[in-house]
Amino acid sequence: MPPTPSAMRWHDAIATFIQERLKAKLDKLAEDDLKRQELLAQHQRDTWMEDAARRVTQIQAVTHSLKPMHPDARGTNLYVEPASLPVLQELGSHALGQSFSGDVVGNAAALDVYKFLKVEVDGTSLLAALLAQEPGALQALHEDPQQAMGLRDAFVGLTQPRAGAPSSHTRAKQLYWLTGSDACADAGYELLAPLFATSLAHAVHAQVQEDRFGESNKAARQARRERKAHDGVFHDYPGLAVQKMGGTKPQNISQLNSERGGVNYLLASLPPVWRSSDVRLPVHASSVFDKLFIGRPEVRSTVRKLRAFLATDPEPNLQTRERREAFIDALIDEMVSLAGEVQQALPAGWSCDSERFGKLVREEQLWLDPLRAELRDEADFAREWLWMDWPAEVGKRFANWLNSQLFGQLPVGDAEARVWKKELLTDEDGFVQQLRELRKRIEGREDAP
Repeated sequence: MPPTPSAMRWHDAIATFIQERLKAKLDKLAEDDLKRQELLAQHQRDTWMEDAARRVTQIQAVTHSLKPMHPDARGTNLYVEPASLPVLQELGSHALGQSFSGDVVGNAAALDVYKFLKVEVDGTSLLAALLAQEPGALQALHEDPQQAMGLRDAFVGLTQPRAGAPSSHTRAKQLYWLTGSDACADAGYELLAPLFATSLAHAVHAQVQEDRFGESNKAARQARRERKAHDGVFHDYPGLAVQKMGGTKPQNISQLNSERGGVNYLLASLPPVWRSSDVRLPVHASSVFDKLFIGRPEVRSTVRKLRAFLATDPEPNLQTRERREAFIDALIDEMVSLAGEVQQALPAGWSCDSERFGKLVREEQLWLDPLRAELRDEADFAREWLWMDWPAEVGKRFANWLNSQLFGQLPVGDAEARVWKKELLTDEDGFVQQLRELRKRIEGREDAP
């Protein structure tokens, strides 16, 4: 029977693999070395294939391996194609589908057989083709169909569990898993022997390597460092750890572990660390002037300095007025900053959340959540905002708040409150400028009332 085109491609790929291995060994020998003839004989096609079929029993293809648990552990390994696993919501080997790298464990001296079975034609490995009993791959193994099937059975045998019952080892991990409803009943437990998902670990390693050292991420990292805009995505893995397996001989663990140099990435699996927001929000507060505003460090400092200055009973002259105004300007700047920070921290319309912000007085909702006026179904809010009677109410609240901070130590009252209010409402560089810009934006809406 003449060889098919598929068989010829497989035949050529196998011949190329054997010749490359022969050449690598011959290159290390002198021209007159007697071992050259021996190597030439060993690498005759049929001779090498028969030897490979014999040595394949010294290794085993796996997707889930025992040795990463402990290098001296002996027991059952499994080869399970990920596509055959149940699909779960959690990440697992099943997510690899058809695109996965099989691993191999066993005698490192026989790993060349596995490399042979990874030879590809048209994107399909020789092992996959033999598992599927692809006619072209079988024909390429041997002209005699019976011998070809014998070689095929030997090669695909490395994906099968070893003879004997499943076994574990004293140095392997084992755990009791509760399957019943009574944790005190020994019969309600199953003893599990976890295996290392080596194919999944290899896929994770490849992804993390690309995300950390790939050219696209290098460009994104550079843009981030220089605070420049970038169209790509920046990947980062905080708290990433590296577990080295196999020490100086990673090949003793598995083939894929050797390819990674023994590196296995461990993603951070830690409880979150609570970090208080730098921006304090008026949650369950009727006014930001109750506690939130005075909680700002700069505000506390400025009030303390103003109180100390007024306590000296300064002369009512230009110098006194300018210094007092400087303190008030600092407080107004903090009001402008507070409004800006709240608008940055929360989306427009946050004051609609009645559960958290329902107590906040209307004029402060209008002040702190101005872009709510741009939302659909908020025409009434927009109308109130544009009516512009609320800034005077905010000014009154600011003045009363400042009087309360000074009261008890200094003689302040309505006259002082009117001064504080006027200072706020005539602050062209801060509060008023912020209102002017927002008014221009809100009035520019197509659906503005």
